[in-house]
Amino acid sequence: MSTRPRLLYVTDLAYPARGRRYGDEDIALTARLRADFDIALCHPLDAAALMDGFDAVVVRNSGPVLRYQREYDDFRGRAAARGTRVYNRLTGRADMAGKQYLLDLTEAGRPVIPTADRPEDLERLPEADLYAVKPKVGADSIGLDFVPRARLQGLAWGEILVQPRIDFRYEVSFYYVDDTFQYALHAPDPERRWVLEPYEPTEADLAFARGFIHWNTLDHGIQRVDACRTRDGDLLLVELEDLNPYLSLDRVPDRTREAFAVAMTASLHRFLTA
Repeated sequence: MSTRPRLLYVTDLAYPARGRRYGDEDIALTARLRADFDIALCHPLDAAALMDGFDAVVVRNSGPVLRYQREYDDFRGRAAARGTRVYNRLTGRADMAGKQYLLDLTEAGRPVIPTADRPEDLERLPEADLYAVKPKVGADSIGLDFVPRARLQGLAWGEILVQPRIDFRYEVSFYYVDDTFQYALHAPDPERRWVLEPYEPTEADLAFARGFIHWNTLDHGIQRVDACRTRDGDLLLVELEDLNPYLSLDRVPDRTREAFAVAMTASLHRFLTA
């Protein structure tokens, strides 16, 4: 009988993600992780029923939780009640908990796209041709709309966020395992978000990303810091993905992909013995 740690790896292999191949990424990554762990892949709808037979549950490319919110809430509740180890830990303060963090970071004066959720706070948003309106529990651009400022007062406030549409040069993402930077990728064409190329970050770039990683206080797990480069050269946070960030491992060199797998393997071993 195997004495190796048993991992339940949660992924939606068939989810039709625009510009991303969930299945390819998770099949390749689990093939590498099998050197150290016994792994079974399952759909997110099956995780709650299967998790008791494993040492930990690894949530990876499981798709927008909006599609199965009730089942996801049940999974979280059962995991908390039974003390199940879930990687990433379910204590994330960013996308794992909704979009409230964008409001909190705006209020704290952090370098984030300014965000409001009440009409009386619109004055703190800079002037823009259009404003992004998105659900507080949104993901994968579900429910996203763009409206002119004249229409903002008439919105159905309560469960939405409003941000100015930023005229940015490009988007860039920083990928972390635990609190250690792994690699960065950027999308040179703002109209093609998932056409990514390797990016060599500066020390200032890494200080920017590290600030949000430290703010989130997740001691184990994978995080992606998404930012945009403004026309003035500044970075602004777009999203801090701490639930199931797509890793775009097909866009990095072989040595970087291997280094990431080594880092994730070490992180999982630490997590299982913490």
